[in-house]
Amino acid sequence: MSKATLKPPTSAQVARQAGVSRTTVSFVLNGVKDQGISDATRAKVLLVAQEMGYQPNAAARSLASGNTRTVALVIPKASHLYVDAFLAQLVATLNEECHFYGLKLLIESTDDEGKEPDSFVNLVRGRSIDGLIVANQRISEHLHLQKIKEAQIPLVFFSSKPNLPQDLQSVGSNTSLSALMAVNHLIELGHKDIAFVSFAQPEYDSVNEREVGWRQALRQANLPVNPAWVEYADISAQSGYEATRRLLARQIKFTALFAGNDTIAFGAIRALSEAGLKIPQDVALVGFDDIPMAAFASPPLTTMRSDPVGLGKVALQKLMAQMQIKNQIATQTINYAFEPKLIIRESCGYKLKEQR
Repeated sequence: MSKATLKPPTSAQVARQAGVSRTTVSFVLNGVKDQGISDATRAKVLLVAQEMGYQPNAAARSLASGNTRTVALVIPKASHLYVDAFLAQLVATLNEECHFYGLKLLIESTDDEGKEPDSFVNLVRGRSIDGLIVANQRISEHLHLQKIKEAQIPLVFFSSKPNLPQDLQSVGSNTSLSALMAVNHLIELGHKDIAFVSFAQPEYDSVNEREVGWRQALRQANLPVNPAWVEYADISAQSGYEATRRLLARQIKFTALFAGNDTIAFGAIRALSEAGLKIPQDVALVGFDDIPMAAFASPPLTTMRSDPVGLGKVALQKLMAQMQIKNQIATQTINYAFEPKLIIRESCGYKLKEQR
C-alpha cells in the first residue's frame, strides 16, 4: 500500500495502542485536568499519539477561542533569532508542539512597538490571534502585558520574578538563584575578583536577575562589587567579544568571568584569547543556559543549565488551558520551575584546584 493511500490514525487507534479508553485520549490531548489520569498515563498517550502521527485538529479547533488556530510568540527583535541559541531552541519546541496540536505558530517582534501603550493588544487584534506567548519582555512592557489581560486575551509570558503584574500567568525559573550559584562556584574555587558580562542591556528582567545573583553572591562572601567589572553585551557572540574587550581595556584585574549566557561566553573566549589570557589558568569562565555547543567550546564551558524545551512545552499547555475557557484568564502564578543545575566542565578551572 502506498503512503498516499494510508489514512491518518484515529483517536480510537491511539487508545488501543496505548491501552486506554478514547475518553482518556480525549482528556489528555485536550489538556483536561483533574480526571484521575496519572502523569505516566498522560505521558504514554502523548508518546503513542506522536509515534502514530495522530494530529488532534478537531481538539485544537475547539480550544481556539477565536477559531483561528493561531498562537503568537512575541520577541523583542527578529534579529535575536539569528544569534540567540536559547531562543532558537524555544522556537523549535513551540513550533513542534503547535504542529502536534494542529495549531499555527506566528512569530512577531515588537522592536520599538513596546513603547506604544497598546502595541501588544493591537498586535493580537490585527493578526486575529487566539493566544500570546511573550519571551524576554522589557521592563517597560509590564503595563502593556496588563492590557492584554484587560482585553481578555489568553497570555503566558516568561518570568523569573516574584513581583509579577497582577492576574498574569507566567512560566519560568529562579534566574537570580541560578546566577548566584554560578558565581558561588567561582568563589568556592578561590576567586575574589569576578567580572560580569551581561547578555543584553538592563532593560530586560532576565538581564537584571542575573546581575542580582552576581551581586548577591559577592556580597554574601564579603567580596567587593566593583561597577567597573560589569559590561553589557547585545545577545550575539560578537557583542560578547566586544563587551569583554571593553572590560579588558579598563586594565582592572579580574581572575574570573561570569557570562550572562553561553553565546556571550563564546565571544568572551575569543577576546580573552586575543589578549593572551588562558582559560581557566588566567581567567575562569562560567556561562548560562548550557546550549548544545557549550560542551564543544575550547575549553568545554562550565554553565548553568536552563530548559528551553521544558519551558516551551509548559508555556503552550498553559496557553491552551486558557484558550479552552473563553474570556477567562488564569490568575498570577509561576507555573514551571526546575532546580538550578550547574554543569561543571573545564572552563572554570575545577581540575586546577584538584591538582593543587
